[in-house]
Amino acid sequence: MTKHMRSHTLEVLGLEVSFKAEADPHRIESARALLEERYSRLTRNGGHLSKEKLLTFLALALADDVILLQEKQTATEERMQKLLTSIEKAAEHPPTIVSLGRA
Repeated sequence: MTKHMRSHTLEVLGLEVSFKAEADPHRIESARALLEERYSRLTRNGGHLSKEKLLTFLALALADDVILLQEKQTATEERMQKLLTSIEKAAEHPPTIVSLGRA
């Protein structure tokens, strides 16, 4: 099923932006709220910096978050693959059950 591009207009960090995206409107709103919250935190800690520098720091922080999540996802996928391989090997060679009997 092909998603259709929706038009969006919203205010982000004092700027009105219009764009088209397949993303769910709730996700777009969550992204806007995240940007606003992180930018607000940066301005409290580095209010003397220019808006361009603050936005650059924001972009770097978000990029770092993406990289960390990608690394975690890769590690998780590798662990899952090892588990799957172990399960497949166990299924190919099931353990032999020996009955010791009771006296």
